[in-house]
Amino acid sequence: MRTPTAPADLDAALTAAQAGDRHGYAALWRHHQPAVLRYLYVVIGEHAEDVASETWLHVIRDLHGFHGDLGAFRGWLFRIARHRAHDERRRTRRSTPSAPPPAAPDAATGALEGEGTTWALTVIATLPPDQAEAVMLRVVAGLDVATTAHILGKRPGAVRIATMRGLRRLAKHPQVRERV
Repeated sequence: MRTPTAPADLDAALTAAQAGDRHGYAALWRHHQPAVLRYLYVVIGEHAEDVASETWLHVIRDLHGFHGDLGAFRGWLFRIARHRAHDERRRTRRSTPSAPPPAAPDAATGALEGEGTTWALTVIATLPPDQAEAVMLRVVAGLDVATTAHILGKRPGAVRIATMRGLRRLAKHPQVRERV
């Protein structure tokens, strides 16, 4: 099965995956996994791949009970990713309470994403957490304001403001200014 790019292909993949079709599930994974990994890298750092795996296991387990269109699926997927990231953060704090999240990407992420994307994710990760998440979900993952607000547990206006502030802060970031 080819990697779907058209929304109709992804709608069909979602329907097939909900019915238990592994090809439909694989198509959803191929299409969404890069954005999930980028989001999780900014939110959780070096544990992004592990958390992404946990996210997809959760999706596999509960997809049969999911009801909604492709947009709702994307919101559901990123909400699961966010919850798994928070679980990982709590687990990490309990095992190493004073260890901050890493500032640099791990080798696997660097190889997977390439230099430019890794650089951009590293810069986005310097934003305050609420702004980084809003920018990742709105701009990088392409979710709408309502879905992002639902995922983050914020009002739509708060999401718009966090996104705007994050983008403004990025525009003023010295590394961004020297690359433009």
